[in-house]
Amino acid sequence: MAFKERTESDELKLFRSLNNRMVLPSKEKKIYLYLEKGYKGEVIFDQLTERLDANKFLILNDLRMETNSTNFQIDTSIISQEIFFPCEVKNYEGDYYYKSDQFYAMNDTEIQNPLDQIKRSDTLLRQKLHKKRYPLPIKSNVFFVNPAFTLYQAPLEKPIIYPTQLTRFFEELNSKPSILNYNHYKLAEYLTKEHKTFSPYTRLPPYNYEHLKKGPSCVSCFSLSVIAAETKLICRACGCVEKVEDGILRCVRELQLLFPNKKITTNLVFEWCKVIESRKQLRRILKKHYKTIGTRHFTYYIIKE
Repeated sequence: MAFKERTESDELKLFRSLNNRMVLPSKEKKIYLYLEKGYKGEVIFDQLTERLDANKFLILNDLRMETNSTNFQIDTSIISQEIFFPCEVKNYEGDYYYKSDQFYAMNDTEIQNPLDQIKRSDTLLRQKLHKKRYPLPIKSNVFFVNPAFTLYQAPLEKPIIYPTQLTRFFEELNSKPSILNYNHYKLAEYLTKEHKTFSPYTRLPPYNYEHLKKGPSCVSCFSLSVIAAETKLICRACGCVEKVEDGILRCVRELQLLFPNKKITTNLVFEWCKVIESRKQLRRILKKHYKTIGTRHFTYYIIKE
């Protein structure tokens, strides 16, 4: 198990919700699909890091931090006895080529160079570790996890790990001696504490409550084709079944994410959930999981402390 588990970012959750409930402009649609694909690539990478010996390595997933008022992100960090391994994970698909220190798609479109990304994050990470006097040397790599990815003309000396090299890379890493001590765990705790949950670069389109489609989304396929049946929510698109209580709580969390300034009331959740017919059932679930503020028509709910 990773020292810091990976979770879907608030940015991805917001884009996914808006994609379900409105027509995203083409620019924002591309951003959303990029985020989804990137997250799927990171999950693939997690399956590889989970094979590492937990007694020899500490895994910190998805760190978003700040150094000298500059933000940076590391997809996966591996702490060993002697070296700190920041990992930049890419889920690129298709054919690309490398020329004059740049990456290009085969139609000659220049794309962001991930080697530049790790160079920038290495500099900021090194500054952060230096301030706290953590002397571990840093060795970054870019990991391409999609088996349908090919890069032509890449220099051999670049810190790039290709899909066909992934298994061997982690087997060799796992075979190296590594003894963790108190300072390694202290470093992991410090970086986890420094993690920022929300990206300052979130690029959402404008939206408002009135224009968004209502109803619970499927926990599996995210479709809004969900119906209520007694104590269950059933997705007509994929057949997924979820407890009504769990579905309502997801709807509340989605509301809080989309509209952090709205007060969570029974009427608001009733309107948002749409397929739930009983306000009494909603009120019971909200009282069970949230703290009640106010009385009668002025009641709203907040997270219990």
